[in-house]
Amino acid sequence: MSDWTSLGYLLAAVLFILGLKGLTSPRTAVRGNLLGATGMLVAVVTVLAGGGLSLGWIVAGLALGAAAGAWLALTVAMTAMPQLVALFNGFGGGASVLVAGAELHGMAVRGGEIATDIAVATAASGLIGMVTLTGSLVAWSKLEERWLSGSVRLPHHHWINAGLGAVALLLAVVVSAWPPALPAYWGLVVLAGVLGVTLVMPIGGADMPVVIALLNSYSGLAAAATGFVLANTVLITAGALVGASGLILTKIMCDAMNRSLPDVLFGTMEAGGAAKADEIYEGRIKRTTAEEVAMLLEAARVVTIVPGYGMAVAQAQHAVRDLADCLKRRGAEVRYAIHPVAGRMPGHMNVLLAEAEVPYDEMYDMDSINPLMHETDVAIVLGANDVVNPLAREQSGNPIAGMPIIDVDKAGTVVVIKRSLSPGFAGLPNPLFAADNTLMLFGDGKQAVLELVQALKGA
Repeated sequence: MSDWTSLGYLLAAVLFILGLKGLTSPRTAVRGNLLGATGMLVAVVTVLAGGGLSLGWIVAGLALGAAAGAWLALTVAMTAMPQLVALFNGFGGGASVLVAGAELHGMAVRGGEIATDIAVATAASGLIGMVTLTGSLVAWSKLEERWLSGSVRLPHHHWINAGLGAVALLLAVVVSAWPPALPAYWGLVVLAGVLGVTLVMPIGGADMPVVIALLNSYSGLAAAATGFVLANTVLITAGALVGASGLILTKIMCDAMNRSLPDVLFGTMEAGGAAKADEIYEGRIKRTTAEEVAMLLEAARVVTIVPGYGMAVAQAQHAVRDLADCLKRRGAEVRYAIHPVAGRMPGHMNVLLAEAEVPYDEMYDMDSINPLMHETDVAIVLGANDVVNPLAREQSGNPIAGMPIIDVDKAGTVVVIKRSLSPGFAGLPNPLFAADNTLMLFGDGKQAVLELVQALKGA
């Protein structure tokens, strides 16, 4: 390895670390993203140039990749961002499988002894990478609601997963102990692909944010394993950073849902619950209008907005910002309560609000906002469901039992903006909608907020 190559790898690794550090805060997230992208650019150019590829081909590849990235950035809706992240995870895993497999084939053609550590890394790349690829495709399908949705369980699926996992591990041992063992490697890849499907199929929609975080970690681990196969230090570094940060994020998401990682992995969260919608809602739902809510907001000193996936679907974040500006001009304090698993991927609501240029100091995480909810005059729940469902305070008997929620029911008045009384990802009715201090404003989220803005301006 030349000095220039080593320097390029070092610079890329430093940029990756600084990029991750920047992503720890909304204020520095954009800068962190740019640093990480720059690091990847440096890494790609260093690898290709060090491999003897001509400048023309490098520029052509960068132009093609930049064009594809720009097209995705301009055309993919914010509501489809979780699906895009799932596909990115899957492509990363698939690339690791193919690169490791190609290197193994090359070593078999060249002959000679294959070191045990390289063989183990190759097997790990094939196993983890293929589980990531097919698992991510299933996650994409569930999020996109194409072909698969909700929890899909095969009979005795735990035993099926255990059997597939055992055979896959056996093939990994064969590849590690008697390399190159190409038939065993590709057999491992096929079995791992099936395992990825059967692992993610039973997992319900409420667990999708955790699954995406975990698959992101898997893609990093597969990349790190491939880095060992190629003896590429920058790939090892990048993969290790993604793997570790993904595992940390997965742990945070599990804590936010009061769930254990094995529960998510084995799909033990069942849809539905003991409570029935008719029993909770019948005769207790109080409908309201934008004009009535505007009168409440006129007198409110503290307003807390709780965004959910419905805000993303309605693309209402800019309208919400306009509403907040209108309230602040009237002297009200506006806060945004962000639940860690609101939306369909980690940080989904933060990204949407940041896009609408909502000030970072107005965004509160769940632990910060809950002690302040009793100060709130009016809480506006926009398209959120499970993350404000009081059934979560029960210790058992429903899928979200024990999950920490945002305590909006402690506000003076709760206004829920929602298209209908349909349940959230967990398939549960929400007693909050029938609470004495709750008013339901039915309709499209964006249109309802715009009507609120107009009503306030005309008041």
